[in-house]
Amino acid sequence: MSLNNLIINILSPLGVPVSFAQYNNTADTYIVFLEYNQAPWLSADDQEMFTKHFLQVDVFSEGNYLQLVKDVKRLMKEAGFGRMFESETYDDEMEKFRKIIRFHYITKN
Repeated sequence: MSLNNLIINILSPLGVPVSFAQYNNTADTYIVFLEYNQAPWLSADDQEMFTKHFLQVDVFSEGNYLQLVKDVKRLMKEAGFGRMFESETYDDEMEKFRKIIRFHYITKN
């Protein structure tokens, strides 16, 4: 299973649209994610044994999304993702609150 499909499967029970990289902004609340970097995590005999993926999950909402954000963090943690960073903004153009959460995830090659 691809990393993108894994994230969609993890977050789809939340009941809001979940999309890779972009969304058409038709729902009041939705989640967009992307992988912004990856790097070798463990190498042996000049072979990359494990890869560390760095992902960003953005939760957009017109209203209170605190419970949704908690649920995103819980589900990602339960699936083995580690949270690294969290920030919050308001997008005036979209008229939505935006929670930015960055995670890391290690895969075996």
